Amino acid sequence: MSTGRNLTIASVVLNVFLAGALAGGAVWIRSGKPAQGYSLEAAGGRLPDNQRMLFRKALREVRRESRDIILDGQKARREAADLLRQPVLDKAALAAALERARNADITLRTRLEQRIVEYAAAGSAGDRAVLADGLARRAGPVPAAEPKKSP
Repeated sequence: MSTGRNLTIASVVLNVFLAGALAGGAVWIRSGKPAQGYSLEAAGGRLPDNQRMLFRKALREVRRESRDIILDGQKARREAADLLRQPVLDKAALAAALERARNADITLRTRLEQRIVEYAAAGSAGDRAVLADGLARRAGPVPAAEPKKSP
């Protein structure tokens, strides 16, 4: 009888855990897109359907063209992670790996931003306004002006 009771308790605990996981997953799915952000790239998601498709296609092309740079950045991050796991830290090698990852990120971001500039230059004023709103959200609220100090 003790074994049966233990199995029943274990089953109840497992079922409560699974029910909580399902409920949490449902809430997460219903909450919409996770952490989209407010960058220019994310602002493209607010464009009209046909323009959004063109915008995303242009950014996919940049990523496809930059595949080697992306892979280099990923490799550099893996190397940095491996170096951090070593018992003795090689600071120079870690700094070099992180610099390679950063350079890859900057190169990719520069290419994406340039393509967005090209898209904006060819687009309508309304589309540019949508992108501007996204950029303004990313910049955060305008800071309150500090009162001038009198001497």
